[in-house]
This record gives sequence, structure tokens and C-alpha cells, in this order.
Amino acid sequence: MSGYIITYFPLRGRAEAIRLLLADQGAEWKEEVVSEKKWKGGEVDLKKTTVFGQLPQFQDGDFVLYQSNAILRYLGQKYGLYGSNGKEAALIDMVNDGVEDLRHKYEGLVFRREPDPQKYIEELPNHLGPFERLLSQNSKGSVFIAGRKISYADFSLLHVLQNHLNLAPDCLKSFPLLSAYVERLTSRPKLKVYLESEARINRPIMPKD
Repeated sequence: MSGYIITYFPLRGRAEAIRLLLADQGAEWKEEVVSEKKWKGGEVDLKKTTVFGQLPQFQDGDFVLYQSNAILRYLGQKYGLYGSNGKEAALIDMVNDGVEDLRHKYEGLVFRREPDPQKYIEELPNHLGPFERLLSQNSKGSVFIAGRKISYADFSLLHVLQNHLNLAPDCLKSFPLLSAYVERLTSRPKLKVYLESEARINRPIMPKD
């Protein structure tokens, strides 16, 4: 068993793409859950020791890392999910940066608790279009988002797409390649087991009131 520990709040959030990657690679990890209320209230000693005052915290034995995308890149290198050369790695990073932009838009919506997300949903095709085009340019959308091998960016994109499907179940209806992409990734045997696990199903997307 590996010495991985994810310390985070009781939700999917910024740690979920990390979990997806680890699950797909057959790795095991332990969850250390932090109360968001106590964290915000300054009652958690860990907050004083984190590098940027943020979670998730990721531990690999005695190595401790913060910032979710840095953690994904670290695991990408460790598990061979970061391309086979510098150009492929740069493309994977480019895609992940694009996913991060979309994530910020989504988080801006859900954390403001907008009463009517319709405007965001109406604009969503403009934000999803670039990912559909990227897929079409890569083996006609039959493989992954960058290159012929799965990369850490695939788990980042999958997580954000699943969040949007929860918000608007028909949001991929006009994007056949993205729709097939989600189906393909979620059917990967080890990842499918995690996605159907009680721990994952019961872990909320957003903080509970």
C-alpha cells in the first residue's frame, strides 16, 4: 500500500481530479477530512503550516505538496501520464490550463450561489467548444484530449465535465466527441469502480450549507 494521504474538506472540489487519477492507476490513498467551518474559523492548526493557507494537502510518504495542479503534474510524472517528450508535456499543460479557466467560471457560479444559472448554461457551448475541437484534432476524438495515451489533464477535464453535467445534464448534447469521451473514460475498469463507490457518491460536489 502506498503512503498517499489527501487532506481536504468533505467534498470533491479541488481534490477530485487527484482522486480520479489515483483510482484509475490502481493506487490506494487515505483521506484526512477537515471541517470547512473549523478551517474558516481558524480552529484548524494545519492551516498555519500549509504553504499558501489552502487545501488540498497531498502526502507521498514524507513528501508534502500543495496546489492541486502541482499535485496532478507530480503524479503525472510518477505514473507516466505526462507525455513522452517536452512537446507533448507542453500540450498537456496547455489543455489543463484551459480546464482551469473553465473551472474558475464554474466555481464563480456555484460559490456565488446564483439563483438562476441559466445565463451561464446558455454561454456554456462557447466554453466547451475548444475542447470538442481539440478532441477532433487528436485521432478524430477516438482517444484522449492530448496524445494517444491518457494524461493527468484527462482527469482534470473529466472532473469539470462531470460537474457541468450535474448542473446541466444536456450540456454535451451538441458535443458528440466530448460526450463519447466522458463515456469512454468513466468506463475504464478501475475508474468505474471508484466512480460507483459509496465514498465517492456520498462526497458532495459543493460545500453543504
